[in-house]
Amino acid sequence: MKGGLANLMKQAQKNFEDAQKELADLEIIGESGGGMVRVFMTGRRDVQRVELDPALMSEDKEMLEDLVAAAVNDAVRKVEKVSQDKLAGLAGGLGLPTTGIKLPF
Repeated sequence: MKGGLANLMKQAQKNFEDAQKELADLEIIGESGGGMVRVFMTGRRDVQRVELDPALMSEDKEMLEDLVAAAVNDAVRKVEKVSQDKLAGLAGGLGLPTTGIKLPF
């Protein structure tokens, strides 16, 4: 019995590490302004690039800053959702709680 539990824990750790790597490699796109501002972010919340519609170049600086901030926030929320969904499947298979757990990334 003890060996079975140890093997189960090792497999769970491996599955968790694989899921973290998969999430880190994802590219998530956050948008604002109807897609006029797009932020490309990894599952580790690293911003890879920002795309701005050329039509925004004639807008005022404060509005552009607000749109970039909104797109970053959209990307962060999407990363959190994907992370929760992916890791909830792992925790659910082990009978662990899937809500109220803060993840380390």
